[in-house]
Amino acid sequence: MKWKNVPVVVTGAGGFIGSHLTEALLREGAKVRALVRYNSKGTKGFLDRVPRELSSRLEVWPGDVTDATFVAELIKGRDVVFNLAALIAIPYSYRAPRSFVSVNIEGTLNVLEACLRHGVKKVVQTSTSEVYGTALYTPMDEKHPLQGQSPYSATKIGSDQLAESFHRSFGLPVAIARPFNTYGPRQSARAVLPTIICQALSGRPEIKLGSLAPVRDFNFVDDTVAGFLAAAASPRSVGETINFGTGRGVSIGEAARSILKLTGGRAVLREDRARVRPTKSEVGRLLCDNRKARRLLGWKPRVSLEEGLRRTIAYVRDNRGEYDPAVYTV
Repeated sequence: MKWKNVPVVVTGAGGFIGSHLTEALLREGAKVRALVRYNSKGTKGFLDRVPRELSSRLEVWPGDVTDATFVAELIKGRDVVFNLAALIAIPYSYRAPRSFVSVNIEGTLNVLEACLRHGVKKVVQTSTSEVYGTALYTPMDEKHPLQGQSPYSATKIGSDQLAESFHRSFGLPVAIARPFNTYGPRQSARAVLPTIICQALSGRPEIKLGSLAPVRDFNFVDDTVAGFLAAAASPRSVGETINFGTGRGVSIGEAARSILKLTGGRAVLREDRARVRPTKSEVGRLLCDNRKARRLLGWKPRVSLEEGLRRTIAYVRDNRGEYDPAVYTV
């Protein structure tokens, strides 16, 4: 697909993945209308860092995905919509599940209804590998059962099913992009790899973590963005749910030891009970089967975990003010 002058909406555009996706679209020549969460300071999240030479094709709309009237106006006149607006912090979902229902389910419904009303040509709904819960088999393909092991994952299951229903019921051209554990520059300390990195760079004698045993499939953000763009561009993705992951499983403990090696750290890994998920909520193993993405879209991961960790470490080192190694970010 040629993106030059294509009118696009990205919701959740000020966040980690959303900002990378927005920049990629701008570099391809798209005209991007970006939804960022309204705040009284007028800040735009990571979109504040968009290079000036790209900003002429960027409209930033501060607002809230839970406001149906606002969302309808946002999406009017757009050809492609990427819905990344979501609450994503699993520990916080234990504390505020109703907020997750409001943003992740009702917000998605607002987006879908607006896309249907305004005749959007392609919708990419953002899913997550967390909807699978602990692996019942590996690698995990798109037919793996869905298991709501946290309020967060339950709401993402709900939003995915809504998106699928709008395709089946009304013919809305939806693709569901299901990335596994995306990481990279700009990711907050809410996520495990930046948490490890900022503690390793601090020189502290211990790195405090939750359980070290869970296995994750870490996918670098550039590869995730490439998957979103491929899903939007291809007619073969309509009505499909598509995994994006590497097919390589790494335990949290193994990832931490790799980071210590790359940073030259000597810290001891210590399990902090405050960071451990409830037993029945913890997802023990996630490992992606990405054959569908390869077959339908020609997508494959290109950045190795080692290279991705180097780039992420460099970002955290250069932006120490964004990270506090003494604070557990829920």
